[in-house]
Amino acid sequence: MKIKNLTKVICVTGAIVFASCSSDDDNTPVVQVEAPATYVFERDGQSTVSFSGQTTRIAMAEAIIGQFKNTTTTEAIVDAMFDHQENADDFEDAALNASDKSVRNKTAASRDYFSSNATDAAEIKADFDAWIKGQIDEVFPNWAVTATAGNAGVLQEAGGGSERYVNAKGLEYDQAFTKSLIGALMTDQALNNYLGTAVLDEADNIANNDNGVVADGQVYTTMEHKWDEAYGYLYGASADPANPNPTIGDADSFLNKYIGRVEGDPDFAGIAAEIYDALKLGRAAIVAKNYTVRDAQAAIVKEKVSEIIGIRAVYYLQQGKNGLEAGTVDYASVFHDLSEGFGFIYSLQFTQNPATNQPYFSKTEVEVLLNQLMGATNGLWDVTPTTLDSLSDTIAAKFSFTVAQAGSTN
Repeated sequence: MKIKNLTKVICVTGAIVFASCSSDDDNTPVVQVEAPATYVFERDGQSTVSFSGQTTRIAMAEAIIGQFKNTTTTEAIVDAMFDHQENADDFEDAALNASDKSVRNKTAASRDYFSSNATDAAEIKADFDAWIKGQIDEVFPNWAVTATAGNAGVLQEAGGGSERYVNAKGLEYDQAFTKSLIGALMTDQALNNYLGTAVLDEADNIANNDNGVVADGQVYTTMEHKWDEAYGYLYGASADPANPNPTIGDADSFLNKYIGRVEGDPDFAGIAAEIYDALKLGRAAIVAKNYTVRDAQAAIVKEKVSEIIGIRAVYYLQQGKNGLEAGTVDYASVFHDLSEGFGFIYSLQFTQNPATNQPYFSKTEVEVLLNQLMGATNGLWDVTPTTLDSLSDTIAAKFSFTVAQAGSTN
């Protein structure tokens, strides 16, 4: 493209930003932004990228879900890990113990959805507390007992597969906790907090970013840092956080894992790059002070990450349906799939449709879906393929994919 009246060129570790005039007769600056090859941004030779808090919370969450298989633990121990206080001896990792970060205080805590909705936030936190309590009080005492309808216990997958530990309704509390945390922590904080204008543009953030005023004692502006914190909930545990996609899906048990799973489905190949590229370009736009481009990239991330949640919800419902329709039903495998589906359905309330700035499914709508899945007397023991198809259709209809696409094996 021919650029007339070029006024300024800024190089930011591979990102080139041109400020130019849109035409000979229009002197309004038009800033064009080019993303760097990888998520690397520097000021005065120092990296301005920081998301250590997100890396810490991901590590804490991994340690917490590990306790769901530790029958010697107690509710008090797991509760303390979930609601960690600085310098409390909750983890095996001394660095986590020293941290002032907590998983619980960032669960259902976004500015967009919960700043004026303390009731819903408290109810959601109570759900996580209940899943911890249920594992300790219901499942652990029946660890060696074969589960039956109405009775918690263990089920062995066919062919010598994994053992699945379920409550009286066939639900694995560890899967409910883990997959629901993908929505309530990682997705909610990334999409509804750090990528929202209420956080990005808070107070003097725009003026300070425009003038290169960095946060106290730091090398980054507050706006740069807030965007990086969203990035951290996706890639903060990656071996190479600046270039995570070559091993996407291997970093953690949460968003990173399932971006990788969806990327591995030919129907959705390229979605990992769309998310990563939008985060890179949005960060470059902040450096360029182009907030129109920034917000457009935030919208892409919101749409695509939300789609990941919806795709996996349908995928697990369809996997469960396929298992129920098999000649011999492997209830351990079916309940595992449906427990994962439970968590992804729960996570739908933390998605954000950029066209409406609202979740694709409200908390009330999610409760209706979960009641359809679990509401029969014996829960998953009684669920039918017809119900699973109906739930799948309802979820897919809110997104741009089909049940057939999301339900394919990958």
